[in-house]
Amino acid sequence: MPSRKELANAIRALSMDAVQKANSGHPGAPMGMADIAEVLWRDFLNHNPANPKWSERDRFILSNGHGSMLLYSLLHLTGYDLSIDDLKNFRQLHSRTPGHPEYGYAPGIETTTGPLGQGITNGVGMALAEKVLAAQFNRPEFDIVDHHTYVFMGDGCMMEGISHEACSLAGTLKLGKLIAFWDDNGISIDGHVEGWFTDDTPARFEAYGWHVIRAVDGHDAAAVKAAIEAAKAETTKPTLICCKTVIGFGSPNKAGSHDCHGAPLGAAEIAAAREFLGWNHEPFVIPADIAAEWNAKDAGATKEAVWNEKFAAYAAAHPELAAEYKRRVNGELPANWAEVSQAFVEDLQANPAKIASRKASQNAIEAFGKLLPEFLGGSADLAPSNLTMWSGSESLTADDASGNYVHYGVREFAMSAMMNGIALHGGFIPYGATFLMFMEYARNAVRMAALMKQRTIFVYTHDSIGLGEDGPTHQPVEQIASLRLTPNMSTWRPCDQVESAIAWKYAVERKDGPSALIFSRQNLTQMDRTPAQLANVYKGGYVLRDSEGTPEAILIATGSEVELAMLAADELTAKGRKIRVVSIPCTDAFDAQSAEYKESVLPSAVTKRVAVEAGIADYWYKYAGLNGKIIGMHSFGESAPAELLFKEFGFTVENVVQTVESLFQA
Repeated sequence: MPSRKELANAIRALSMDAVQKANSGHPGAPMGMADIAEVLWRDFLNHNPANPKWSERDRFILSNGHGSMLLYSLLHLTGYDLSIDDLKNFRQLHSRTPGHPEYGYAPGIETTTGPLGQGITNGVGMALAEKVLAAQFNRPEFDIVDHHTYVFMGDGCMMEGISHEACSLAGTLKLGKLIAFWDDNGISIDGHVEGWFTDDTPARFEAYGWHVIRAVDGHDAAAVKAAIEAAKAETTKPTLICCKTVIGFGSPNKAGSHDCHGAPLGAAEIAAAREFLGWNHEPFVIPADIAAEWNAKDAGATKEAVWNEKFAAYAAAHPELAAEYKRRVNGELPANWAEVSQAFVEDLQANPAKIASRKASQNAIEAFGKLLPEFLGGSADLAPSNLTMWSGSESLTADDASGNYVHYGVREFAMSAMMNGIALHGGFIPYGATFLMFMEYARNAVRMAALMKQRTIFVYTHDSIGLGEDGPTHQPVEQIASLRLTPNMSTWRPCDQVESAIAWKYAVERKDGPSALIFSRQNLTQMDRTPAQLANVYKGGYVLRDSEGTPEAILIATGSEVELAMLAADELTAKGRKIRVVSIPCTDAFDAQSAEYKESVLPSAVTKRVAVEAGIADYWYKYAGLNGKIIGMHSFGESAPAELLFKEFGFTVENVVQTVESLFQA
């Protein structure tokens, strides 16, 4: 039987060979963490390579995603649908093995990692999801939700600020089934980290409330195994296992230095490493006895079969809970969702109200929360302002995780990346809120949600200079355009309570990407709509008001500026102008419509167009045309009451009217 070291060397060989063939990559971390990975994956990890989406699998995250060949090697060796040819295509165009692990490219990849610190934060979200799902569904004698989240992380993850945010909250919430391995090799790209990273990391994690296992020899399988056993025995705290390793272990001339961190070892050094490790096999060749020891297909099938038997007994004892569990982990909406949610929208249209769209958002959460027990809400310490809590909100605590609301604290970045982890875990539709301006703190996690096409709902309030006296530090200007320009992101800025409810409905129903829902602080007048107009809101852009006959000019607006456009249209119509008003609450939804529909809303023959939005002006030339005019922001805001700011920056009926009339004088 092969020794543990030989089994770990299979990871080292595949990793250095793939990086060498690609002439690009990071061999150091896979070679340094191979011994830890061998123990975890062969002795502890609960998974089934034949069914990577088994809901009760343990989650494994490579937060130090630059070491991606470690994960690809593990997936191949244990029997996932990732062939040796896939490993040979490492970092090549359209391969299933890109430079960093990408969710959806290959089975067994739980999340996209690469931006350091986000993997561990996704892991915190996954561990939280497991704890909440267990509290909601487990019953005496039936622990159908009982799995661990394992995370590998390096010095870079430790240095990134997001890991501080997330790990602090993980300790507070007592996520006892989260086990992280710190690859303490003392090396980063610039060299030895002692010049820029001297934190007492174990003490820091102890201060967070973690169980910390110090000074584990990461190349001693027995020590690693004992540490994991101790970590699993501690159920009230997350665990950090501090593993002292040698980066590039097995490379006789480059191990322990940054030379093997982010570059191929080179043919000569690989030959030397093979000799040093006693690995006398050709590149990408795994001996049959080693391959057999690694293969986890039979063991995985048995583990899932045992759980299936348990779940069948659970279903017999608790049939409604079992059906609900299946629905939620499969990401299906309740059978009555479409009917009830649409009735809510229609009722709003029939009962006008002048309220802030943030309040309209809360009303939508109130209505939809009663239908969606999978809602897992939260806010970054702004719930009274974001209005994200509803009558059924129950705050999660460390000792009672059966609720549906997370107090994330002032942690916008961690909140956003944790929501991604919650969405990836399954069983929940996460939403979380902050002021739109502070999306900037979380920008990369928002991008990752779009990159992974996750149903994560970002709620952003206080959407413009209308925030007023707090001034330019709190007034978003360029943020809406940035969100709209993000691929796969659906961005809504509704003009009243009806568009707000539809924005929520659209976000819930969307399964192929995240949504950013942007709401106002100030009250907004509800618009009149025909049934046809109401149906067209879902298309992202529609004719809200039309002229008799072909319009001479078109006013385009979103959010709080729709009312402004409507009032200007009244005045222009009184002067004999034929004016159409178009509301575009969601540009990406509108862009996805047929050419015929878009032409019907914005006919190309009508070139006199004015777009009005209290955000960066340049974005709107896409719809107004180069000959159109934009009333928008060209600078940051100021500190003053909102009504004075709108006047100062030209968001007045008078200025809109004058701008439209100037088009006729050109």
